[in-house]
Amino acid sequence: MRSDEIKAGYSRAPNRSLLRSLGVTDREMGLPFIGIANAYNTIVPGHVHLRQLGDKVREGIAAAGGVPFEFGTIGICDGIAMGHEGMRSSLPSRENIADSIELMVDAHRFDGLVCVGTCDKIVPGMLMAAARCNIPTVVLTGGPMLSGYQEGKELSLIDVFEGVGKVAAGTMTEDALGELECAAMPGCGSCQGLYTANTMACMTEAMGMSLAGCAAIPAVDAAKLRIARESGEATPDRPREWGSSAPISEKEYQTL
Repeated sequence: MRSDEIKAGYSRAPNRSLLRSLGVTDREMGLPFIGIANAYNTIVPGHVHLRQLGDKVREGIAAAGGVPFEFGTIGICDGIAMGHEGMRSSLPSRENIADSIELMVDAHRFDGLVCVGTCDKIVPGMLMAAARCNIPTVVLTGGPMLSGYQEGKELSLIDVFEGVGKVAAGTMTEDALGELECAAMPGCGSCQGLYTANTMACMTEAMGMSLAGCAAIPAVDAAKLRIARESGEATPDRPREWGSSAPISEKEYQTL
């Protein structure tokens, strides 16, 4: 296994000592080490629920015979960044995400990777990292937001943008826009519509980088929790499928 570079042999005693400080057991030393790159934060609607999905991914990895190690990446909401100087930060963030994941994977010699993210630049950045690292990777996209609802009509973020234009044109009051603003975005998930977040989720699934059905499951649906666990379960066996050596047994480990 790739992770044997940090845990096998007497010369890696210092490395193992550091791993033991994390609570890694003797048995786990002989299992694949799987990284989880999670873009969870509390400023992006598409990311605020990813902590819970990350928990399910960790459960799945452990249940399938791997050892999960989670780390964070940044994520920018293009919608919140739109219309001011902050929008200049959005595209460069994609490179930051790819670089940070590559650095973590390279430094810690993970055998496999699960990327947990949503939104416009985050999923592309994670796919770029997966290609650079060239280790078995599963991408879990966080899912779209449910539609808003007002007076019998389904709403999305586009309706709010159009409302701004209507106020500027004098065909809608600011009070009516305020009501629309409060109704359009009902909770977590990527913005409703075929923008980059949702189209890239579909592309990720079509390329086989996420499990079947992942892209279309809404962020708040319990099915997203189930596929998060299944994404974790799918990862530990992949290093072996790629021809890596079998993990060392407990008995073999005791002789190191």
